[in-house]
Amino acid sequence: MALVFIPVVVFLLLNWAFPLQVSVSYSPVIMAADGSVVHAFLSKDEKWRMQLEPDEINLVLKQAVLLKEDQYFYAHPGVNPFAIGRALVNNLTKGRKTSGASTITMQVARLLYPKDRTYVNKLVEVFRALQLEGRYSKDEILQLYLNLVPYGGNIEGVKAASVLYFQQSPRALSLAQAVALTVIPNKPSSLRIGVQNDRIVAFRNKWLKEYAQLNAFPGEAIQDALQEPLEAFRVQAPKLAPHFAYRMLKKYPGKAIIKTTLKPAVQEKVQQLAFNYLQRLKALNIHNAAVLVLNNQTQTVEAYLGSADFLDDMHAGQVDGIRALRSPGSTLKPFLYATAFDKGLITPKTIITDVPIDYAGYRPENYFGTYHGSVTIERALATSLNIPAVKILDQMGVEAFVQKLQQAEFSEMKRRGTHMGLSLILGGCGATLEELTSLYAAFAQGGKLASVQWLQEDTVKQQKQIVSAAAAYMVNQILTQLQRPDLPHNAQNSAHLPKIAWKTGTSYGRKDAWSIGYNKNYTIGVWVGNFSGEGVPELNGTDTATPLLFSLFNTIDYNSSESWYQAPAEVAYRSVCPQSGLPVNTFCQDLILDTFIPGTSSINKCAHLKKVTVSEDGKFAYCTSCQPNIGYKQAWYPNLAPELLSFYAEQNLPFKKLPPHNPVCNRVFQEFAPVITSPTANMEFLLEREEQQKLMLHCNTINEVKKVYWYVNDKFLQAAGASDRVFFEPTQAGKFKISCTDDQGRNTNTYITVRFL
Repeated sequence: MALVFIPVVVFLLLNWAFPLQVSVSYSPVIMAADGSVVHAFLSKDEKWRMQLEPDEINLVLKQAVLLKEDQYFYAHPGVNPFAIGRALVNNLTKGRKTSGASTITMQVARLLYPKDRTYVNKLVEVFRALQLEGRYSKDEILQLYLNLVPYGGNIEGVKAASVLYFQQSPRALSLAQAVALTVIPNKPSSLRIGVQNDRIVAFRNKWLKEYAQLNAFPGEAIQDALQEPLEAFRVQAPKLAPHFAYRMLKKYPGKAIIKTTLKPAVQEKVQQLAFNYLQRLKALNIHNAAVLVLNNQTQTVEAYLGSADFLDDMHAGQVDGIRALRSPGSTLKPFLYATAFDKGLITPKTIITDVPIDYAGYRPENYFGTYHGSVTIERALATSLNIPAVKILDQMGVEAFVQKLQQAEFSEMKRRGTHMGLSLILGGCGATLEELTSLYAAFAQGGKLASVQWLQEDTVKQQKQIVSAAAAYMVNQILTQLQRPDLPHNAQNSAHLPKIAWKTGTSYGRKDAWSIGYNKNYTIGVWVGNFSGEGVPELNGTDTATPLLFSLFNTIDYNSSESWYQAPAEVAYRSVCPQSGLPVNTFCQDLILDTFIPGTSSINKCAHLKKVTVSEDGKFAYCTSCQPNIGYKQAWYPNLAPELLSFYAEQNLPFKKLPPHNPVCNRVFQEFAPVITSPTANMEFLLEREEQQKLMLHCNTINEVKKVYWYVNDKFLQAAGASDRVFFEPTQAGKFKISCTDDQGRNTNTYITVRFL
């Protein structure tokens, strides 16, 4: 009894005094969706030691290791007393070590606590082996062994050896490869793969023949393995998607194995296409590009290219362009219009003016510097006009749109959204390629914004409806149109145009070129430019970013068989007047079909014409106060906005003008008073006195006004045509009252301040 009790007590005391501590520093490994290694990093102790997972243990390798190292591994308690006795007798009788007695568990103990091979240390090994057996299962101990066995240099573990020598997963090892990895740990310094392959083959074949005698493997498999050459050599650890890998390493610290959704085949295609494409752009002084590919069905990241050339130190290739905050140009416009659809402000056929406009000193311009007078909303979005977008944002309110961007997880909007103005819709804010690509993926998913899935274990998608399915559908239809200026030059003549919806963007100063597209399968975001922020005259979303976007879709999802988006139940159709895009009125002649959201879209009827009482000869118009009893008629006239009238007059464009009001009428309609567009109200102007600088006066009026009269500080300055520009030179600093009176007696005042430098 004492023979059993005393050793147990001694073991328990030693176990308490010297507890087992298993702390293995593994190389962080970024795994792809197919189980391959995307990227690997050295462990904290500068080793290539990749953690092996249970399902990666090759059964052939397991059998070979057990037969060679420890046939009774699953039978003994960590120590094989018969093997120890045999080894002790042999070593004592022959005076030297002739056979070992270490079990796999004891070898794990030695690998965890490396010490010189002495009899005392062997006893320590036995103690640690018993501790291991008490804490871990046999399979876990075998896994530890396979994770720690040395393969020369700083390579440890079967997985690291398999990846660095055979460029494959351990589960794919052949019998010959598995046996080679079984025999190398006995002599890791003298059996170096790539250096001593012939010796390894000889040693391997010796053991293959041993296995043949034991009938451990089929005879045919043994013969094939004996003939298999060993053409292995050490390669660099995988370095695919470096920006992605570093991001995952930082995002999930302490994880030895990070199983991501990245697809190597897609990633390699993206890298190759982007790198080759960038070589052609370098002649234009364009040196950087970034691409993000999202799977719309799962919201997983399939390709992540932070920079087309990570090794380009001269042009900051290590910068992650997917996370960099850049000006988004026009890429936010689809979201603005979708939000406006949901608020009932517009529908695709709604007519909006596209003329020069002033918002308290902010004067946006269209990309090409031209104006179209009136355009439909779908045309304004398809051609990416700036003026209509700013007008819609002004109608909606900047604060309301900022809240929508915050809901869409735009980081800068959360930080400083209260400081945004109307310019944000033209790129006057910051956004990342990741944020924009996720936003467009929401259009592909019926308006549902889903969190990006990075890991295979992230199976629960968090979604929120940021725009309605109806609004998303309307945007999809508009962004699929091909009659648009952001179709790359010669694209119509290309062999294959992908069936996608897409939008481009170019930031102010031509520093950023964007092109983001989607179909049912994928959303792909492309950014091209210089990480340094240097602008390039030739840089634009149309001809710089979109060609790469098209190439990516044609490569990743060529001839996608998926049908295009169908109208959701929330969408309905109605006839509208083409002159206004509103439901038809009695005077509307032509009809077109428009999509709308019942219960949300405006039901106001078309008012593009107004009925006016005029004299029989059509020379004068009458109001209700001066309308005669006889000698008049009623006629329809265009009901044009004042800014559109000014635009027509400036451009000498013909339009049907309303006759002047009855000159003998004394009634004045103050609601139709001139609108002073310049100078901007309540602004302070800094002028150079020596330069004799002048301020411009301009106003918008209704169409029957022919002449206006300008006053400065209540002193008459000049009479001018209703749309003429008038200039005056301030002679002293101070506050000025600017007044404009039209030929009907209606007056408007504004105030400014002038200071001289």
